Amino acid sequence: MWYWLFKYVFIGPLLRIVGRPTIEGAEHIPKTGPVILAGNHLTVADSFFLVLLVRRRITFVAKDEYFTAPGIKGRMQRWFFSSAGQVPIDRSGADAAQSALNTAVSILQRGGVWAIYPEGTRSPDGRLYKGKTGVIRVALETGAHVVPIVTSGSEKVNPVGSRMWRFGKVHIKVCEPLDFARYRPLRERQCIVRAATDELMSVLYTSSGQEYVDRYAADVKAAS
Repeated sequence: MWYWLFKYVFIGPLLRIVGRPTIEGAEHIPKTGPVILAGNHLTVADSFFLVLLVRRRITFVAKDEYFTAPGIKGRMQRWFFSSAGQVPIDRSGADAAQSALNTAVSILQRGGVWAIYPEGTRSPDGRLYKGKTGVIRVALETGAHVVPIVTSGSEKVNPVGSRMWRFGKVHIKVCEPLDFARYRPLRERQCIVRAATDELMSVLYTSSGQEYVDRYAADVKAAS
């Protein structure tokens, strides 16, 4: 219930005023059944506008620090992220990545919509970075189609490093679904998973117009 109240009553109307969001290609998202939404990631606001404009309920996998903070602030934060469709995962252990993928598989097996940013983190400079293979591993495990999502304009509404949001215009482009069924018989081979991931990133690159960098965004952030 809280998810829909946030979307249509508490936060959604404000987002529409600030970001004047539009969407094209929404018909490419199946009305029922499991689907993976895989998008570029410019800023935190991407998730808010994606939830606002997609009719189906979306679930993200989020770090468990959002759910474990102490005190009143922690309880409010936990309530907010849970209500917004976030599912916690523990990223501190060696099997953190597998834990996240297992959670995603569970979401899809229940017929849900799982949203993920293949770059693994926000772009540090507006360019599109090399995709991590987790999204394809989940797609090959579940058979779910992958729908590429391209967001633009969110970096002006929610500039990286700024706590203040600004007025702007956010646009979301939903690309045609990608069916990776042909890769499933060879899904244990790393080269196959990498090839499918690169295919997804190629669609995001072509549709977004961003410059592509063949490095992981997290490595670039760490180096700087």
